[in-house]
Amino acid sequence: MQNTYFLLRHGETPYQVEKRGRYYPRLELTPILLTEKGKRQIRNLAKKLKRENIDLIFSSDVPRACQTAEIVAKELGLKVNLDPRLRDINMGIYGGRPMEELFRDFPNPMERFYKRPKNGESWSDCQKRMIDFIEDIDKKHKNKKILIVSHCDPLWLLEGKIKSLSNKELLEQRLKRKTIKVGELRKLC
Repeated sequence: MQNTYFLLRHGETPYQVEKRGRYYPRLELTPILLTEKGKRQIRNLAKKLKRENIDLIFSSDVPRACQTAEIVAKELGLKVNLDPRLRDINMGIYGGRPMEELFRDFPNPMERFYKRPKNGESWSDCQKRMIDFIEDIDKKHKNKKILIVSHCDPLWLLEGKIKSLSNKELLEQRLKRKTIKVGELRKLC
């Protein structure tokens, strides 16, 4: 990596509050936006981010991530660059359906690294697109501080790859709930 990256998961949405136990629909017909708490959470974080002298902001083009990025951009006086490669993992036929269905069909979580849900992508597919994004940005920008606004799985998989974690170590992180939390900021070193 030639740049310094900061990872930010979007702020709180009604999905986190209501604990729906469903995967987000892939293409949201009704955009899922931040709660008032989520907006406050990101505004507070944006004020702290000023100290980091961020040069560029890239965000998923999904509404909850866009809204998060715009709040930060306004505070930092920057513009948001949208990139579909930063979208949440494509759960295919499981989008909008109960998580139990995926767990039933994928009883061994390690399979999710290589086995794709119908019309979806595996964890390895998602990780590859995130690494492709970083490599592309590193070709275009040098020695910049870059904020990436995205979603849990893509950020977890990107961070794991950068830290050279094995799939087993990544899965242990997930099972221990050590993935990036809603509204959390992490610096990639």
